[in-house]
Amino acid sequence: MAFSVVFHHDATDPLAVISAPPPNESSHERAAREEREIEAQRISDLIDDEIRAERAVRKKEENVVKILLLGQSESGKSTTLKNFRMRFARDRWTEERASWRAVILLNLVRSANTILDALSQEMDDVEQDGLDGAFKFDDYYRQYKVRLSPLQAVESNLKRLLGATEDIQPRKQISPTTIIPNGSQEFFVRSRSWRNFLQTTQGPDSESPRRFQQDLPTLLDSTDMIANGKDDIKTLWRDSHIQAMLWKRKTRLEDSAGFFLDSIDRLSVRDYEPTDEDVLRARLRTLDIQEHELIVDDETDAPKWKIFDVGGSRTQRHAWLPYFDQVNAVIFLAPISCFDERLLEDPRVNRLEDSFILWKAICSSKLLSRTILILFLNKMDILEQKIRHGVMVKRFLPSYGDRPNETNDVVKYLRQKFKDTVRYCSPEPRVCHIYPTSVIDTKNMSVTLISVRDGILREHLKRADLF
Repeated sequence: MAFSVVFHHDATDPLAVISAPPPNESSHERAAREEREIEAQRISDLIDDEIRAERAVRKKEENVVKILLLGQSESGKSTTLKNFRMRFARDRWTEERASWRAVILLNLVRSANTILDALSQEMDDVEQDGLDGAFKFDDYYRQYKVRLSPLQAVESNLKRLLGATEDIQPRKQISPTTIIPNGSQEFFVRSRSWRNFLQTTQGPDSESPRRFQQDLPTLLDSTDMIANGKDDIKTLWRDSHIQAMLWKRKTRLEDSAGFFLDSIDRLSVRDYEPTDEDVLRARLRTLDIQEHELIVDDETDAPKWKIFDVGGSRTQRHAWLPYFDQVNAVIFLAPISCFDERLLEDPRVNRLEDSFILWKAICSSKLLSRTILILFLNKMDILEQKIRHGVMVKRFLPSYGDRPNETNDVVKYLRQKFKDTVRYCSPEPRVCHIYPTSVIDTKNMSVTLISVRDGILREHLKRADLF
């Protein structure tokens, strides 16, 4: 015989009516109902936990300023990040500085090998073509190639020490007048590998003194090999015929090549310790995203900054999109000295044109419509050098017309072009801060970074007051 359970509730209470069990509910039906209610309560509790966790994350992120460094490859993003860290994370920067010794030596050796490779190709071309009236590099120069041949092994050893991987795309001649010597292929390291290297090579007191002791012989041997060939390297670098050959072949050296080659006496001693400027000029291509946290203000309640340095080559730009979410500011680097250069990844594309294309895409993005835009018109120092040496901007940028071929006029023209892009392509009106920069100029960059910091913090506080 089945027994029914009778429930009494206040018929005037709508919530009680809704939640009341059905009349004449059997014990079997009651058990099933209670099981469903327990499951529903479990799901409700999970949802509540997720909401609380999300609120906690949002509250934490309210005190975090998220900054993206964007721009094409070799635009100066990593050097800008170094400036931020040198200015606002000085202690950590000083701890890591010694670890850059291997990178600096590698930059020096790669520059020397690039010159030697270009010399080899030049000598082969002259022999094959038999050019009349052309300067011929005879056995006097051939002996330098022989004596400096051990530098190839030094380059390989330093790359191995850093855990570097060669670029998957072979370096090749990209036009009859522009070559990339095969002996100096582009290389990269993964950000995680580089962070591990930094942590374990800061000296005998580092996190892994055994790793430091294992790596030290490679560094010292490399230093000795460079010291043995430094006089030959200096002679080649300062030779007017070599300089003319590099210019004629449009051989591509790193922007910092001259700095390290001119400093070879200082770099090639066993007790060499990197300086701030050495580290700032050293180039190391990382394959993936670099993230750094900084405290940019001494106030106790000042927000923490997270700066993301994303790869700028065309094969890496697909990774930008996920970082657009909840970003507070974009610092975009446009190397305006590159008006006469071509992209390494696609020689058909002018580098300045590529920067304009990227800038337009960033300004047009709805995901970034409320993001602060900061534009660095970078590599002012190189622009000044090119103009001083007589390079005509209008030859490569016909729209420049008959304006004066002077640095200030070129900067003014390009500044307006970038500013017009913000005005006409942004989904809604916004302010864009534009700074002509040379990111290797630490004194001026320190002033610029303070201005950038203050502007971003003002906007961050202004928006926080709206919610």
